[in-house]
Amino acid sequence: MTEASGIRLDDVSRSFAGRGASVQALDHVSLDCPAGSFTAVIGPSGCGKSTMLRVALGLDAPDGGTVSVAGLTPSQAARAGITGVAFQDAALMPWRTVEANIALPLDVLDIARRDKADKIAGLIRLVGLAGFEKALPGELSGGMRQRVAIARSLVTDPRVLFLDEPFGALDQILRRQMNIELQRIWVESGATTLLVTHGIDEAVFLADRVVVMQSRPGRIGRIIDIPLQRPRRPDIFASAEFHRLEDEIAGALNGH
Repeated sequence: MTEASGIRLDDVSRSFAGRGASVQALDHVSLDCPAGSFTAVIGPSGCGKSTMLRVALGLDAPDGGTVSVAGLTPSQAARAGITGVAFQDAALMPWRTVEANIALPLDVLDIARRDKADKIAGLIRLVGLAGFEKALPGELSGGMRQRVAIARSLVTDPRVLFLDEPFGALDQILRRQMNIELQRIWVESGATTLLVTHGIDEAVFLADRVVVMQSRPGRIGRIIDIPLQRPRRPDIFASAEFHRLEDEIAGALNGH
């Protein structure tokens, strides 16, 4: 992993037209995510978290400032297969099997599936879906569908991974299980990762640092380092240091 595998936003602004006035979703936001790091972004609804991620993905254009992903523009990085993404809605094709849904980015990028057969099989094992290769999305649980979405985001061997609340629709027990799985997958993939989340516990468990956003105008309020050793075991959720970090982030969200 090289330094060129990072994410950089430099003085990025983005506004949207509202009723009678514009809404400043991002106001001169600068953020540097080093290669191989895991950064979580948290904040109240409407603070610009998802807008930041969409701008970094190239799905939305900033009004001002610059964005680079692995040393390229977001659109260049996407076309090169450098970026992977998973959203809250797994957005699986209902007529495609598990392995065919995982292979979708290869089809979009016109990469022969047969050349990635071993990769697809390995990802299915990695996300714990061996035996479900030929299953359709309607035959899977919510957690299993999200595992397919995570595997799909990794099929091009992305150097940069974007996650927009991928477990937000899951119940607390399943979400925690998926957090543990995601940590394992991230360690094995080594991808620079930017996660948008509403969950303080999720941010503390997964991230190297947590970016706390403030809303209207959307700005970075604080960046809090997470000095917990990896790999992080499930019992860390009950530790005093984990709760201290949760309290610190909660305080930052409340402007303290």
